[in-house]
Amino acid sequence: MSARTTPPRSREYLSLREAAEYTGYSVFTLRDLVTSGRLPAFRLHDKPGSAFRVRVRDIDALMQPVIPAEITASKAVR
Repeated sequence: MSARTTPPRSREYLSLREAAEYTGYSVFTLRDLVTSGRLPAFRLHDKPGSAFRVRVRDIDALMQPVIPAEITASKAVR
């Protein structure tokens, strides 16, 4: 996964493509997160097929800190 880039400061919402660039995830993965309910999304219009937007803070909330003990434990399981 590539390093996250900083979104423009004035942007609270990102398109799925912009969110993919921000996170390093694919647009397909982000769409799956939206359809599963793990990532809230918003539409610009109430028309079917209009573009999704996701909040940067909701994307950041998906990120979880890595605890060093968990890394060591996962290596031991292999």
